[in-house]
Parts: sequence; C-alpha cells; structure tokens
Amino acid sequence: MTEPTESVPAMEINGQNPEKPELFNRYLAKFIDLLLVLALAKLDRVFGFIAPLIGMTYILISDGLSQGRSLGKNLVGLQVVIERDILLPCNFKHSTLRNLPIGVVVLFLVIPFWGWVLFFTLGLVILGVEAYQIYQDPSGLRLGDLIAETRVLEKKPPG
Repeated sequence: MTEPTESVPAMEINGQNPEKPELFNRYLAKFIDLLLVLALAKLDRVFGFIAPLIGMTYILISDGLSQGRSLGKNLVGLQVVIERDILLPCNFKHSTLRNLPIGVVVLFLVIPFWGWVLFFTLGLVILGVEAYQIYQDPSGLRLGDLIAETRVLEKKPPG
C-alpha cells in the first residue's frame, strides 16, 4: 500500500467543512456572544435583576438561533450541528444542553458578591476546561458538545 503524496481536499458535509475550525474563530465567536451577555446584564438599571437572566437565557439558547448560529458564530462563519446519521442545525434543546456549563458561569454573575467569588474561582475553572478541551480535542469538541452530541463546523458562505 502506498502513502498518498498530496493532501486530499477536505470532504464537505451539507456545505460545511467537517474539520476542526480555527481556534481563533471559535474563541472570537464566544467572545462576541459573551460581550452581548455583558451588555444585556448592564441593562439592570432598566430591567432590574432580570437583565442578567436575559443574558443567561441568550447564552443557553444562542446556538439554536439562525440554523445553529449564535450572533458570534454568524459573524465569524461557524455553525453548530447535531451529529446524527446526517448533520442537523442545532436546535434550542441541544443548544441549552451544549451551553449549560457556560450558562452556569453566567448565572454566577447574577448572585450579589458571592456570585463574583464563584465566578473568579469555579467559573474561570469551568471556562478554562472548556477552552482547553476545544484546543486539545482533534475535532474541537468541548464538554458541552459531548453532552449535547453537537459540534462546530465552518459554514461556507452561500454560492
């Protein structure tokens, strides 16, 4: 059996590249989503304590929006899919399962004083584990992806 001498182009599934997306793109998309959550949390003067809960709700369901594309993923060109016999865009149920670890971290920010203590101790550990998991996993799966049976793919622009 001979070794291939040139690389084979990546296979496409439903117009997506199934290889691990660039780490920078993954982190940038989540950063954009977390900025939106922080902006929503800052509306507490208008909406009171409910504003951070709106932000937490967004982070939980965000990957179920727009065919598996949160605002951050939409801007960066990524999509979350459910891995079944065929790839399906992420829905609200899978998005909630997938983002539960991050949702817990955002929930810490709702709790006065002790929430910040939890955020800077347990919350940063959770975020660090999630980021490291994306980095070291060959497919870029994080704990949330394993729980929800999802993965992030690069979404090619139409046409």
